[in-house]
Amino acid sequence: MKKLPDQPRRAEDNKLSIQFNTGSRIVSLPSTEATVRGFSSPSLVIIDEAARVQEELYYALRPMLAVGGGQLILLSTPFGKRGFFFKEWNNDDTTWKRVQITAEDCPRISQEFLKEAKETLGEWWFQQEYFCEFKESVDSVFRHEDIISAFDDDIQPLVFGGDEKNGRQARYAKL
Repeated sequence: MKKLPDQPRRAEDNKLSIQFNTGSRIVSLPSTEATVRGFSSPSLVIIDEAARVQEELYYALRPMLAVGGGQLILLSTPFGKRGFFFKEWNNDDTTWKRVQITAEDCPRISQEFLKEAKETLGEWWFQQEYFCEFKESVDSVFRHEDIISAFDDDIQPLVFGGDEKNGRQARYAKL
């Protein structure tokens, strides 16, 4: 902060938060679903490295924004085709503004560095870390596209041992 010419005066400064005389404050919240609850009406929530954050934490943070209309920003490089960051990035929800910046977009990263990184990391890690590509998870048995294509809303569930028309409860087969 010493490089800022007009530094805001701090009313409070500790390991987890900073408050300015203007009333603005920045709070670092715990990274577990069970301990993050109870904070309400933030104007801005930033989840850094969102692809590696547990879904439970993300779902616990969302209600904080309900009353105050705060903004949510997810920052991350991809980490496989899984989790809420992957889902939010790839869904058709137009409320999200998506910004993608790859290593080629950053003039501070040299081609020599990228060549060495690709050789060191291998294609899978390199494409995710430097070119924002969601790759198949290395521990996946099935490809994401194969799992998605297995779902079909037109297929009706199998009913065994009764029917709902005659007042008996239907039991659905588990496949």
